[in-house]
Amino acid sequence: MPRSRVAALTRRDVHRAARNFRWTRQMTKWSVIVEGRELPVRPLVLEAAGVPPNDPTSTSQAVDILKTLGFDVRYRGRAMREDGPEASSEAEFEALLRRLRGSLKGPNSLLNDRKREHVVEKDWSR
Repeated sequence: MPRSRVAALTRRDVHRAARNFRWTRQMTKWSVIVEGRELPVRPLVLEAAGVPPNDPTSTSQAVDILKTLGFDVRYRGRAMREDGPEASSEAEFEALLRRLRGSLKGPNSLLNDRKREHVVEKDWSR
């Protein structure tokens, strides 16, 4: 459970903290776009709330707070959808499956080629 200071953050608090926020380390998995800058989620939230870095607020809580405030939250640099970070990957995967299923139909399909291989193997075993 985030501290009351963290839970009470406003969009204005986050913007104010982002203006002076400096991050020199490698970007974290979760980031947020504030005023055109990509910043780490949890450190920014803790800075905006004025709490120490060892505060028990988790990254997922910080992500939820920033989403609720309407910020563009990202996972590994990719824009988030409401369904989660994997949603776009899942959609791409579903499209790939549909294309593959299409290639399994017809006279020159992968499925028919596979059947021919089995028939040829059976003929050789006689």
